[in-house]
Amino acid sequence: MKQKKTNAMRMLDRQKINYSVNIYEISDEHIDGTEVANKVGIEDKYVYKTLVLENSDHHHFVFIIPVSNTLDMKAAAHAVNEKKLQLMPLDDLKKVTGYIRGGCSPIGMKKQFETVVDEQATSIDSLYISGGERGGQIEMAVDDLVEVTNAKVMHVTHH
Repeated sequence: MKQKKTNAMRMLDRQKINYSVNIYEISDEHIDGTEVANKVGIEDKYVYKTLVLENSDHHHFVFIIPVSNTLDMKAAAHAVNEKKLQLMPLDDLKKVTGYIRGGCSPIGMKKQFETVVDEQATSIDSLYISGGERGGQIEMAVDDLVEVTNAKVMHVTHH
């Protein structure tokens, strides 16, 4: 079966960035990133989740953090020069990003939002992020992810 290309994959192809796709079986239930890591057969320290936050004016910001960590909301707000951020309502996710929960890739969103990658990513060469649909992970070099998303690298998690 041929892998259907997502926006994220098409964008990486256009920019000639190397990546690989790891497909895993999904059900209707939402699974967390640690379960994704188990399904793909890798340590969870290599799997990163994409969180979309917003300020009170509904400007959006993207944070890419290890699945086993929690976003430090104060550090996140500081990273993007905001007083306060909150998670964007899930109902708005598809409308704002073009992606659904569990399949939200930081690459190929409808708009390029200010993006922050947690600094823990600098201790590994490559990581896994959502490929743009549930059941598909993209493995790519950390440097390529930072470049393609124009991200800042900062400490934004609780360890």
